[in-house]
Amino acid sequence: MKKLRDRSLLGLLAAILLTTGCSAGTQSADTPAADVVLKVGDQKGGAKSVLTAAGLLDDFPYKIEWSTFTSGPPLLEAASAGAIDVGAVGNTPPIFAAAANAKIAAVGVSKGQVEADAILVPENSPLRSVAELRGKNIAVAKGSSAHGQILLTLRSAGLTTKDVTLNFLQPADAYGAFTQGRVDAWAVWDPYTAQAQQEAKARVLTTGEGRSNGYGFQVAGKKALEDKGKNPALKEYLIRYYKAQKWADTHREEWAKAWAAETGLKYDVALAAVNRNGDAVVKLDDTVIRSEQELADAFTEDKTLPGKVDFAKFVDTRFQGDLA
Repeated sequence: MKKLRDRSLLGLLAAILLTTGCSAGTQSADTPAADVVLKVGDQKGGAKSVLTAAGLLDDFPYKIEWSTFTSGPPLLEAASAGAIDVGAVGNTPPIFAAAANAKIAAVGVSKGQVEADAILVPENSPLRSVAELRGKNIAVAKGSSAHGQILLTLRSAGLTTKDVTLNFLQPADAYGAFTQGRVDAWAVWDPYTAQAQQEAKARVLTTGEGRSNGYGFQVAGKKALEDKGKNPALKEYLIRYYKAQKWADTHREEWAKAWAAETGLKYDVALAAVNRNGDAVVKLDDTVIRSEQELADAFTEDKTLPGKVDFAKFVDTRFQGDLA
């Protein structure tokens, strides 16, 4: 569900989107729905796919412009720049964005299963425990939920990220490095976990169970949140997105078929990923904020982030009553 590449390219993309997609300026609260364009950042097989499969885009009253990203960090860079209005990410990208003082805020949250947040090793790898990762090369997307997962997993074994070599690769590149034996392990999420298990015979060394909080966020750019004309569109989008998540949880085979068609994944891979996932909408409250703050503090203690991150400053609860 993720795919783009380097920071300079992302900066250029954000600039292009900003100049071409934001020329209409800020809208007023009474802007007609037909004149509102909601710019949504997505990942392959993500929001657009599930909303379409659930039939929740058929009568959406606002125009949507979709942009596809490889993972959460570049998506949030675009949101901060105003190139997109909103998008879904895992639990770690908002922390890295907050550390960079990005102009974003978490506006919705769901809690998923963490069984698919895995550290994979090749089938014939001698590695059998987390402690044995010391000195090994591990592929992971920087600032992604998998980055948080590897940090917490290493901590559980008394290690830090300085005890291993992290190879910062987006999933497509990481898959190649993993299958070619250029890394010893790969920290990743579904559907890549399922794909590697089925197609590359990868073995799960450990999962995020007992470590990761499993949160996934809808994050909006501050520019969109300050645009009164876009707030009704944001609210409607969030309501439908979380309805689509519920639909996917109760129509797993149907969702797996749609997901496979969208991503090019084999149906069996998509179904395996769907069957061990499931997101429940939760309230964006002090419990969520506290858990994210603990993860942020872990990154600070690991010296991955240069200073203290106050996650609460990057939360906006204005839509919580509607999402309830």
